[in-house]
Amino acid sequence: YMDVLATMSSVQAAALWVGLIIVLMMLIKLWVGGQRRALKVPSGDVTNAEFGRATRVQLNAVEDVSVLLAGIAGLGMLGLPAWYIHAVGALLLLARVLHAAGLSSSSGFSWGRLIGTFGTLIVYLFVAGALIVHAFTPLF
Repeated sequence: YMDVLATMSSVQAAALWVGLIIVLMMLIKLWVGGQRRALKVPSGDVTNAEFGRATRVQLNAVEDVSVLLAGIAGLGMLGLPAWYIHAVGALLLLARVLHAAGLSSSSGFSWGRLIGTFGTLIVYLFVAGALIVHAFTPLF
């Protein structure tokens, strides 16, 4: 697998991580639907605290992932090295899985949520920084 990852173009690397993270978003969506059925929560009901936490998992992911997927696509379009795109894509995927696991298990503090939030913020910095710098400079 490492040979395949190492020989990908920037656009292919971006496509891989965008695709994998879209699969994660689909899994979260299906999990939330399953929670709705398991808890017998009608659409629009906001009174069930456990289901509220489940929807927060999905909404927190939507809030961060949509912006960062656009950024990862931008990295690919700018032709940043595939290894860089793999690094931010893998970190984002891991961070969002940890965040979802942590938040779904507790509405209070959890290590998964903390590490997931921190990892997501690092991805924001690396994606935004690379986009801004490479919008004005040639790649080396």
